[in-house]
Amino acid sequence: IVPWNFPLLMLAWKIAPALAAGNTVVFKPAEFTSLTALLFAEICQQAGVPAGVVNIVTGDGRVGEAIVNHPGIDKLAFTGSTEVGRIIRKATAGSGKKLSLELGGKSPFIVFDDADLDAAVEGLVDSIWFNQGQVCCAGSRLLVQESVYDRFIAKVKARMQNLRVGSPLDKSNDIGALVDPVQQQRIHGLVEAARAEGCEIWQPACEAPQAGSWYLPTLITGASTSAAVAQTEIFGPVLVAMSFRTPGEAVQLANNTVYGLAACVWSESISLALDVAPQIKAGVVWINTANQFDAACGFGGYKESGFGREGGKEGMYEYLTALSEDARPSAPVVAAKVAAKPAAGDSPFAVDRTAKLYIGGKQARPDGAYSRAIHGADGSFLADIGEGSRKDIRNAVEAAHKAAGWSKATAHNRAQVLYYIAENLAIRADEFAQRIAAQTGSKDAAREVQASIERLFYWAAWADKYDGLAHQPPMHGVTVALNEPVGVIGIVCPNENPLLGFISLVAPALAMGNRVVAVPSEAHPLSSTDLYQVLDTSDLPGGALNIVTGSADELARTLATHGDIDAVWRHDGSAEGCAEVERLSSETLKRTWVGGAKGRDWFDAKQACGRAVLQHATQVKNIWIPYGV
Repeated sequence: IVPWNFPLLMLAWKIAPALAAGNTVVFKPAEFTSLTALLFAEICQQAGVPAGVVNIVTGDGRVGEAIVNHPGIDKLAFTGSTEVGRIIRKATAGSGKKLSLELGGKSPFIVFDDADLDAAVEGLVDSIWFNQGQVCCAGSRLLVQESVYDRFIAKVKARMQNLRVGSPLDKSNDIGALVDPVQQQRIHGLVEAARAEGCEIWQPACEAPQAGSWYLPTLITGASTSAAVAQTEIFGPVLVAMSFRTPGEAVQLANNTVYGLAACVWSESISLALDVAPQIKAGVVWINTANQFDAACGFGGYKESGFGREGGKEGMYEYLTALSEDARPSAPVVAAKVAAKPAAGDSPFAVDRTAKLYIGGKQARPDGAYSRAIHGADGSFLADIGEGSRKDIRNAVEAAHKAAGWSKATAHNRAQVLYYIAENLAIRADEFAQRIAAQTGSKDAAREVQASIERLFYWAAWADKYDGLAHQPPMHGVTVALNEPVGVIGIVCPNENPLLGFISLVAPALAMGNRVVAVPSEAHPLSSTDLYQVLDTSDLPGGALNIVTGSADELARTLATHGDIDAVWRHDGSAEGCAEVERLSSETLKRTWVGGAKGRDWFDAKQACGRAVLQHATQVKNIWIPYGV
């Protein structure tokens, strides 16, 4: 399902990888631009594409809604507005459909004082006024270093005076009409609201044709960082300019948005440009260029600009499913509770203990001061655990954000910490095996502990091996694809294999540089709470891993709606709970990885290990670096 602004390009981005991966396609073009897709259908016939492989269905939003809700659809790829993206995320919650969303943006265009200002002006014209600004990755926020701000704005105004507005079929014109009067009225309303707030509105002295939905190129200065024109995607030929003093301030201003699709950085200092580019929370960063695309290079956003990628290897993965997913077993049923009884006097669990929460590297009592009793497979009392709440999740997320140094640490350093955790766990293997056996009655407790140790070593080894890629697009330069940590991940762990399931989810997230807020097995949480002392003696920074025990449903609900969590994983076999996570995540459009009603054989490396897990723990940023020009 695609929008109207680039009908042929969007069609190619969606259909080509889908067909290459062996899928059949139902394609819905925008109602304003259906003829392009119908012409493509004729080309498919001429090329001998088998009947039914490519299907074109035209119509309005009701057709798109029918496609989204159809049970026979396995994968949805949508490009369009953030509002519709939210609706699709809610509609597909719990359906098991793969989903990629390429949504809106409010991309920064950063100009440092050492940049080639004339080249930057031309790049700006291409970035914001290309296609009348009706581009999701348009550089609509101009950030200029204070020392050259006035000079650069003067150059921009001079260049705007030379822009020609008229029919796009005339090659001498630069800016055509908007798609329809509704869009024109929306843009006019946003600009007039900015004028009422005291912003300076500047337009060149040129005339637009009388008939049609025309809007002159517009420059807005004097807007605050919280102004609507500085935060809302205008989707028109409107540029908002601000100044900054230092590179650090430029990064803060660039990231001061709910979107994260693209950015431009202009500087003649490659050291400065390559320092700033990775700090910008956007899926694509162009250095000293703008609007560069290639099928070999991924394109997609962070935050409310959506998830998933178009193009590149990462784009192909969107249309493939691992064979191991078909082999997953049904979710195991937690054994019914037997009659509770006190622990025997000679039992190692006879001492009355209350396991606390683990937040910011310290054990903490739950905010609500409630606890719940945990009984073993035979009904004997094992311990009390803290009953975590919304406030405890809030504290854990704050601690995770304070531990940003974990994401900035070298991959080798993260690997050494995970190795250390594995070594310390091995020393206490018998104790952990005894705890697992007491909770679950499992006869494979020792095997589970050994598998957990091996899993820690496995992910520690991957920490500095999951490299990005260097692409060579058709330009004089290189594009570097970086595998970046997602950020803060909330993880709801499975009930089966309480230690191995916990390690199998938490370890890869930590290895890739994420900070984690984990909810252990609701039925058997003590295997996770026993890890506190292991973590304390393994050099893991406080806040990198936070553990909150309690109700999986309640805590997962809080994780899914929390605005400062970047992704939520849930693998406890609850179909309703997983659907709720996907539905609630639509408000902030955070990434999700859920198991649905199926379980996972945590001992099977094909189901619990591999690159597929790492893809969930990372997001790809493509940095375009031209040289010699």
